[in-house]
Amino acid sequence: MILASIGTFVAALDVVVVSTALPTLQEDLNASLSDLEWTINAYNLAFGALMLTGAALGDRFGRRRMYIVGLGVFTAASAACALATTSDGLIAARVVQGVGAAVVLPLTLTLISDAFPTEKRGMAIGIWGGITGLGVGTGPVVGGAIVEGIAWQWIFWINVPVGVVAMVLSGLLLRESRGPRPQLDLVGLPLVIAGLFALTWAPVRAPSEGWDSVEVIGSLVVGAALLSAFLGWERRAHHPMLPLEYFRRRGFSTANGVIFCQFISLIGSLFMISQFFQIGMGYQPFEAGLRILVWTGMPLLFAPVAGALADRFGNRPFMISGLLLQGIGLGWLAAVSELGVGFGTLVAPLVIAGIGIAFCFPTVANAVVAAVPVNDSGVAAGTNNALREVGGVFGVAILAAVFTANGSYASPEAFIDGFKAAEWVAAGVALLGLVAAFLAPSKAEESLPHPGDPTPRADTAKPVAA
Repeated sequence: MILASIGTFVAALDVVVVSTALPTLQEDLNASLSDLEWTINAYNLAFGALMLTGAALGDRFGRRRMYIVGLGVFTAASAACALATTSDGLIAARVVQGVGAAVVLPLTLTLISDAFPTEKRGMAIGIWGGITGLGVGTGPVVGGAIVEGIAWQWIFWINVPVGVVAMVLSGLLLRESRGPRPQLDLVGLPLVIAGLFALTWAPVRAPSEGWDSVEVIGSLVVGAALLSAFLGWERRAHHPMLPLEYFRRRGFSTANGVIFCQFISLIGSLFMISQFFQIGMGYQPFEAGLRILVWTGMPLLFAPVAGALADRFGNRPFMISGLLLQGIGLGWLAAVSELGVGFGTLVAPLVIAGIGIAFCFPTVANAVVAAVPVNDSGVAAGTNNALREVGGVFGVAILAAVFTANGSYASPEAFIDGFKAAEWVAAGVALLGLVAAFLAPSKAEESLPHPGDPTPRADTAKPVAA
């Protein structure tokens, strides 16, 4: 549990740790708005496009082995980020960092699912969600403190000793396991990578090229075509990366819909809020990160509780209430944000939105893993995390586009005009996810066996160090 959680923590941390450094990077590297978006999107692009690949490699070559390899790639890329002297160099290193994270993150959930029996898995995944929340929550604070107290490069250097220690201990303490597929899907693998890449390239390029540009529309069309080809191939592949019958299971499909909408809202908001505290309110990076903690720190407090209660009451109530609270909180934030607003006015909406995030984190992961046989936990986690990261890329692009259409960086007042519009959209997307949440199975339905699953459905894996 501890070693898997280290991988979860560093992968989640680096989604957001750059956020409070954006204004500093803008000055130090002479970065444009597009460059700033790329420092986040480059990581998320590789992360999302390769998530299913990471799970497949773990199934084929060994989960412990690939977990260590992923940590190694992530650690080396973190050092490259720290050594970057141009925005292009930083963006390139962030791509490689995302590749490492794409191998690490789905395997953390597989290791945890393998280590805990079904009746305790909700609590374990709740702790996993809390640690994910800790990474998200401390990212802006850590980033702000380091940028203000040392230098922005150290937000990446701190990953190096953590990664090295985790690699050594994982090699010594984790047991090896493999998934049910003896061969890699050599046709499906490039199709899904290229399809997800093309699909996420479109929102990344949209702010600079326009949503109606040939490049963006073409990228969306190519991405959709490649993913359609991937799904067509998976129907007849002997060892499919993603058994398509899982999408007929409400627990699987609804959890993926929830996480996609939630992360459009969450990561897009993080991109905007971290700048709002500095540009719109005048705080220094560390001051901004500390204040963001009232929002992003909530998963650390509430995700373990939600995960444990979901074992008793089911996942659906927490997915519904989580998205509702996230939407209400972000809408309230948009309503009260204005020039000269005090931080105290923002605390309540940020806390409410943060509790909503905390309710969704563990219950979505628990729902998607519970919907498939235990041996396919990595596939379920990879699919869910891929949609999560793709949602994050779309979130940054969509909210940046809304911001640009309604405001600018010309003055704090102009920034707030764009920020308010962007946050109203973020609130709306979170509430849109309620459609999927309401369609999720109830607690009684979650416990029913699925046709074709092994019997008995409850896993018999013995707890091991994970």
